[in-house]
Amino acid sequence: MAKARRGNPCWYELTTHDPDGAAHFYGQVLGWATGSAGAEGLDYRLARAGGQPVAGLMPATPGMPAFWMIYLTVTDCDKAAAAIARAGGTVHRAPADIPGTGRFAIVTDPQGAAFGILQPLGGAGHAFDGKRPGHGHWHELMTSDPRAAMGFYGKHFGWKPGDSMDMGPMGSYDLFRRGKSAIGGMMTLAPGMPGPGHPFWQPYFGTDSVTAATGRVLAAGGHVLHGPHEVPGGAFIIIGRDPQGAQFALVGPQ
Repeated sequence: MAKARRGNPCWYELTTHDPDGAAHFYGQVLGWATGSAGAEGLDYRLARAGGQPVAGLMPATPGMPAFWMIYLTVTDCDKAAAAIARAGGTVHRAPADIPGTGRFAIVTDPQGAAFGILQPLGGAGHAFDGKRPGHGHWHELMTSDPRAAMGFYGKHFGWKPGDSMDMGPMGSYDLFRRGKSAIGGMMTLAPGMPGPGHPFWQPYFGTDSVTAATGRVLAAGGHVLHGPHEVPGGAFIIIGRDPQGAQFALVGPQ
């Protein structure tokens, strides 16, 4: 297993009011096989693509919306959480150990987008793999201040700005890199965009055919909010909402 690298996306987590229903939906759409993580006293499910863990599913508490969250790799969870707080972010769940996995915390950036940080015990894992269907392929930040966000993530996670694309009235779409590879993009959150209405992270999961996946989304009771739509580079995307209310996104060939 490759060595975990600071700033790399390393996990995806769905908070949902119906873990059984969500497991069925993503199984139909992405082919995930979902089962218990075996955590004593906690209903936490592991979703696997091709036998490899790619995401976690956990029940939402009453009044909490259903949502997807990304995790970023850190080398020292406690120091990273403290640095994020000093930089104007917020620590919502203090660093804690996950037996057999590592140490994690839940934070928001200074603009209010929530994400997790994970200091893994082992290697990098395979949740983020842009070449495999069912894995995380892309990471999109909708934020009130892309320039400030790029500075924050650059400082704390080693990201570098990449190319920018003019989106017309919507502003620019700014790519960011970890090493030589672009791993995501960010843009200004505008009224009417799909999402919760405040800054947020949107993971994109890979599929071998966006057209076919769109059909599976609808057949499984989900909704398509945007797309299928071609993006620069020739890939296609959709943004959807699962039957439990969580917004998700898919990317891949037409």
